[in-house]
Amino acid sequence: MSVTVSRLGEWGNDGGGGFRIGVRSEIDEYRSNCFVQSGLDAGIKGRQLVLGNESLTVSEGSMAADVRLTLSGTIADGKANLNLEVRSTSSDSVLGVIRTTVSDALVFGNVAIVSNFSIPSIPYDQEQTQLSSARYRFENWTMEGDAFSVAAEHAFGPILWSMYTLSDSRSEDGFVLKLSAFTGPLGAHDNKRVELQCDHGSGWESLGFANLDSDAWVATFRIPNWSEKKAVPYRLVYREKHRDQSETPAYWEGVVRANPTGPLRMAGLTCQNDYAFPYEPVVKNVKKLDPDLVFFSGDQIYENHGGFGYIREPAEGSILNYLRKFYQFGWAFREVMKDAPTVCLPDDHDVLQGNLWGEGGAKMENPDKDPGASILGGYVEPVRVVNAVHRTNVAHHPDPYDPTPAERGISVYFGDMVYGGVGFAILADRQWKSGPERIGVIVGHTGRDEDPLFVNPDFNPEGLELLGERQERFLKVWADDWRGHKLKAVLSQTVFAGLSTHQPRPDRYLKYDFDGSGWPPRARNRAIGIMRTSMALHICGDTHLGTFSQYGVEAQRDSNWAFCTPAIAAGWSRWWNPDDVPLPFENRPSHDLPNTGEYQDSFGNKVYVYAVGNPQVGTSSDRYKKAHQKGSGFGFITFDTVAKTYTVEAYRFLVDATDGNPANQFPGWPATIQQLENRGENRLS
Repeated sequence: MSVTVSRLGEWGNDGGGGFRIGVRSEIDEYRSNCFVQSGLDAGIKGRQLVLGNESLTVSEGSMAADVRLTLSGTIADGKANLNLEVRSTSSDSVLGVIRTTVSDALVFGNVAIVSNFSIPSIPYDQEQTQLSSARYRFENWTMEGDAFSVAAEHAFGPILWSMYTLSDSRSEDGFVLKLSAFTGPLGAHDNKRVELQCDHGSGWESLGFANLDSDAWVATFRIPNWSEKKAVPYRLVYREKHRDQSETPAYWEGVVRANPTGPLRMAGLTCQNDYAFPYEPVVKNVKKLDPDLVFFSGDQIYENHGGFGYIREPAEGSILNYLRKFYQFGWAFREVMKDAPTVCLPDDHDVLQGNLWGEGGAKMENPDKDPGASILGGYVEPVRVVNAVHRTNVAHHPDPYDPTPAERGISVYFGDMVYGGVGFAILADRQWKSGPERIGVIVGHTGRDEDPLFVNPDFNPEGLELLGERQERFLKVWADDWRGHKLKAVLSQTVFAGLSTHQPRPDRYLKYDFDGSGWPPRARNRAIGIMRTSMALHICGDTHLGTFSQYGVEAQRDSNWAFCTPAIAAGWSRWWNPDDVPLPFENRPSHDLPNTGEYQDSFGNKVYVYAVGNPQVGTSSDRYKKAHQKGSGFGFITFDTVAKTYTVEAYRFLVDATDGNPANQFPGWPATIQQLENRGENRLS
């Protein structure tokens, strides 16, 4: 390999610049390898040439200008013989050569070019006014030789992936296809348009072009009067413009499914902490099950995704930092999303907050008191950042019910979708939610010494919001509108009950979780009261804990059922262990599983817990085994519009979901309910 290296400015704290080889994770998978920050380094550092543990001092000043690094190697008898040469680009004279021999195991893996390879990455400090380390620039990186393995199917870009929805608008627009294409951030002179082509049986035809949004780097197509009765191949075309004005087309292909006429099968996914990236067991299982619809309920990213911390402001840096993390989500699930409609909701971590009480779009006051953005109401990020996050997640969704922006111009996305004979209400149960500081709560501390059975009336005053007036108004209209469908489901970020007793350890009881949508109780009950008339199943995520439960308002089990799906890769662990507190219960289901039955949560909400997927403590050094231990997995829902039933399944992380083994699912699943049970006419017991 060869590369030209330039060191910019003063040397300062010089961590070196050059190659890194042998970059691999414990599973040695090409995507996971990209986020490993270790390997064998080869480059320049100050006046030294560095190759692994070897170094050679070069004459002072000889590497102050551009230099050309060349790393070569051969393998023999289990050893790698490596040679690193540095040349002056101006005189082509050799400035130094260094050699070493290492185990060949140390060179297997990905290769990279690295700036400051000997300095550990640290979170970005927005108060920092001067760079604390040297800066390196690289150009003309070349590689050749039999040691390299190149797989075209591993390419990521220039079109990264696509997401689409198909919905019966029940208007003159008929079925509407909305599709988003993602690229990485592009330069000032790059092509900024993407073309959508489809093949209806007579070859590829163009459906037009869409411009890339210059913040979110997504191009979105809206195609009305789509012919929904048969599957249609599509491809996205991006024409890469070169400096000589020539163009190279790149393609990304998928299938727009036909509107399902039989039972609708949906995968439910949530919360993908990147310690288990790229979540291959879940992705493979979802691909095998071949759902008609895919639902991500939030936390496509976490602040720690990919390392290097996060940036709050300025907006430009924050958006680029977010996109780098968001692209891990697309890279992992793009093979699933390209061929199935996808609903993708942003949640708190997606907008770089530990918790989100959106206050209708208000700005977080006194953010210095809340560095992790996890205890105060409002949005900590600039409006421009939040809107870019929304566009990446929901631009392909059906048109919102009321697109009027929320406070300060923050975009909204609540609305409906009709697909496969099922009507979906898409909600944002964080965006209008009231902040806990309104009632003097200190999240994580308040209530620590309270009796577990005491319901504090101070936490349920008048005037607090959950869905907010605008979404409640929409939900009322939607609940009574049955055009084009026979079953309903509500899709939102999290469950409307406090279904965790212990976190983040199984022996740490935490009475209150104000992040959940069991709080505030009055607004929660109002929302459920509206939902009840729809007889909708509520499908959500966020808690990192799979549960299947039924809401109660006036009485136990008088309202909708809720399926909170397991996390794709659970980070912060939660348990529902009311029997350990203990909390009183009645009417344990006939399966007699522990921690099930009719309970009152910490806020006084009535809830019937039918099934729960409590985790173990994650101890394995293998990312996939650890995710399995922590109760990770995914949900699956079958909507039978003829029998008027919902069947819910909750699969564990490290299984084959198609082999029929009952142990593949968490205890209590699968389960089937009738439509009428979502208004309290109960049969499941």
